[in-house]
Amino acid sequence: MFKTSKSANELTKPVTHTMRPSMNIWNSFTLGFAVVSPIVGLYAIIGVQTTVTGGGWFAALVICLLMQLLVATVYAELSSQFPIAGGAYKWARQLYGITAGHYAGVIYVSSTIAMLTTTAYAGGIWFAGFFGSEGESGSEKVLWAIIFLALCTLLNLVHVNIFKLVIKLGVYAEVVGSLGIAILLFLFFRQHSFVELFQHLGTGTAPSSIAAFLAALAIAGWAFIGFDACSTTAEETHQPEHAVPRAIFFSLCTVGTVVIFNSASLVLAFDHDVLTHSSVTADPITPLIASHFGAWIEKPFLAIVMIAFLACGASVVKYTSRIVFSMAREGNLPGILNRVTPASTPRNAILFTVLLASCGLIFGLNDDAVATIIAFGTGGLYAMFAFTTGVALFARLTGRWNPDLGQLKLGKWGLVINSLAFAWALFELINIAWLRPYAIATDAPWWQLWATPLVLGSILSVTTIYLFFGKLLRSRS
Repeated sequence: MFKTSKSANELTKPVTHTMRPSMNIWNSFTLGFAVVSPIVGLYAIIGVQTTVTGGGWFAALVICLLMQLLVATVYAELSSQFPIAGGAYKWARQLYGITAGHYAGVIYVSSTIAMLTTTAYAGGIWFAGFFGSEGESGSEKVLWAIIFLALCTLLNLVHVNIFKLVIKLGVYAEVVGSLGIAILLFLFFRQHSFVELFQHLGTGTAPSSIAAFLAALAIAGWAFIGFDACSTTAEETHQPEHAVPRAIFFSLCTVGTVVIFNSASLVLAFDHDVLTHSSVTADPITPLIASHFGAWIEKPFLAIVMIAFLACGASVVKYTSRIVFSMAREGNLPGILNRVTPASTPRNAILFTVLLASCGLIFGLNDDAVATIIAFGTGGLYAMFAFTTGVALFARLTGRWNPDLGQLKLGKWGLVINSLAFAWALFELINIAWLRPYAIATDAPWWQLWATPLVLGSILSVTTIYLFFGKLLRSRS
């Protein structure tokens, strides 16, 4: 605590140190819940799922959730032993070495910033709808996305209690806007039997049922990313070795349950032709909800979704900036990003994160290119899941890591879960990166089709060159 005799300059002067714990297990859970977000996860993909697959994507959603729970288990096991800012970046550095940590950090930051750009773009569309703006042109959508990012930045720079309040409101908005409406749809507006959940697969733009199912798995991946946010903020959590693993599980399980139930309710409450027609619009959900509940619900519903998106965006800023902060503290990014305010806020890392995410919005000027951002945001994080579970598996098998030293002890099941999690993450990464012209646009340029492998390859190549010349200069000196 600072004495009142200190000057204002002394109180605001950035310092370099670790961040103070200010979150309990509930705060860690709500952060993870807000980042994964049932509304953001489902409402952002339901249109493209229906367009590409034609329907029947429910099974892919369930499979993706179950497999992601395996990945979350590995993350929980690691966080119970290494609860520090940066999460997976720090674990790679700890278990495999500085070079592995550098690669992990670059991939992690790049993919989470792409995730933030995507969230801002989608959130801007809901903001525009709430304030009565058409927002149909690319420039208008980008403008609203910038406003959205500005609000997310502000929430990360103000007092932590305000941030917690907004995240709490976001969770309440999810309960009302996602779960509440889904329950009403399921109980009072259901038109089909449960068989409808598995019908129409392969009737969309995908050329076959198998292609449609694989595409459904790739698209569903977006709905279950972000639970690792709990691990990146472990340093700010009280008793993190106990709280963070629980928060990881609770956030993914809770969100997963809501997403599964909500998707089922939407599919069962509307005719297939209505869902297909709505899927071609920027906001495929509001017209559907209004058709059952009446036009009066549009504004309240838009407000609820807007709050949920804002909570998600602010959480992603916090999540990503902690990775940036951790990398800077290790010397892998400029030292200025390692500074924190006396309130324990990594202000420079936050501004750096938002600036890069804003640059990514340039793609939003071309509506067709937004799918590229979504693909890389999802693919990049699955690259991180594959990298982390792969490093953990290697360290486990070679004795570099003894999981029994952590608070979460899985015994012989740990190796089985770790192996399955790595295999799944690698498969899903390849599946997401697979060329699918029918999922983007038939006339899309080649660089959009190859977006995920091109961007990941470029990032890894630049990082390799940087590390090579850095090592060469050190050896000469």
